[in-house]
Amino acid sequence: MYIAGFVIPVPEDKMEAYRRWAENGSALFREYGCLEIVESWEDNVPSGTHTDFRRAVNAKDGEKIVFTWQVWPDKATLEAAEAGMGDDKRFEAAGDIPFDPKRLILGCFSPIHVMGRQDR
Repeated sequence: MYIAGFVIPVPEDKMEAYRRWAENGSALFREYGCLEIVESWEDNVPSGTHTDFRRAVNAKDGEKIVFTWQVWPDKATLEAAEAGMGDDKRFEAAGDIPFDPKRLILGCFSPIHVMGRQDR
């Protein structure tokens, strides 16, 4: 199991556009071997004393935080997918990105403990 995680500031009035964009993209990610994607819209994102999600992505007034992750079978599958997706014209047709992609945070992780799901 290998996890790609994202923190994304999305304009509040673009929630439905984001949901559609993510839904369309997830079908393509599945073709490339992604096992699961969870897209989560901000519900309770408190301001921290030293740092927080909002400051981490320089969120503007009127933007909400999306926390999302993808579960891949392994790092090699994700790397192969990334290589193929760069040339896949269907990603260009996926529509306008409903957020500023320069401010998203991406990180990839190897799990060290998993509770509640089978190790894939």
